[in-house]
Amino acid sequence: MTASADSQRVVVLTGGTSGIGRIAARDLAAQGATVAVIGRNQTRGDTLVADATPLDGDIRFHQADLAPQATVRSLATELLDTYDRIDALVHNAGLSSRHRTETEDGVELTFAVNYLAPYLLTHELLARLRISAPSRVVVTASDIHRRARFDFDDLQFTEEYDSLQAYARSKLATIAFTRELADRLEETGITANCFHPGFVPTTKLFRDAAVWTRAMVRAAAIIPGIGTSKKEGARRLCHLVTAPKFSERTGAYVTGEGVTSPSTEATDPENREQLWKISADLVDVDPQWL
Repeated sequence: MTASADSQRVVVLTGGTSGIGRIAARDLAAQGATVAVIGRNQTRGDTLVADATPLDGDIRFHQADLAPQATVRSLATELLDTYDRIDALVHNAGLSSRHRTETEDGVELTFAVNYLAPYLLTHELLARLRISAPSRVVVTASDIHRRARFDFDDLQFTEEYDSLQAYARSKLATIAFTRELADRLEETGITANCFHPGFVPTTKLFRDAAVWTRAMVRAAAIIPGIGTSKKEGARRLCHLVTAPKFSERTGAYVTGEGVTSPSTEATDPENREQLWKISADLVDVDPQWL
């Protein structure tokens, strides 16, 4: 363990080398936190660290591709070996795959990165979050979840794959997970909340999306009044990590309008329970881990 990890608030932030994550990493470090940034690209990570001085806090980069479950577990071991506390675990990494692709674990790629990796990483780091309590889990969701429904007979779109629908369902899953996690963590001192960053057309999120989706995003980027800035999206993320009220409030879905209600599909207890059990099976953990 390093001295700064012992003396400063530690925030683990996935997807922190670009977009709203990169801005949030700098903002959190500027407020004195040690920010453990997770990303796939070593060069972007190194640049982020080099550009982070001088700040009151510290940014450290951990390279990891969150698609394979073995990598998520290895990452968790690395984080546990490096930091003796984790005050906030922020799941911000995301992608949208234009074609249906499976990871080495046989899981559809968008679902694996956007949803299943947060589920597994939370499982792996939960004990450290407990001893650091009061601590927080923060998840980047999206209002596009309102377009999605759960089909538990074909959760991963093995038939009729559509990139936008796969993305929407992955975000629906993140909100259902956050609400279920919040309920299961009640009275532990760990809160779990998620947020809609707004439509941020200048991020790299849709770089692998279908052609028509990328065209729509490019059009939105040049039309005044459409979309949200990366700075505003990062502000919402940092607010959930640092605002005192979210050290106690849990299970919230936050948008630009404040705390709002997600879709009933996301909050339905049966959906949440079934998703939790399926997720546990997909990552080979005991469904009663919480």
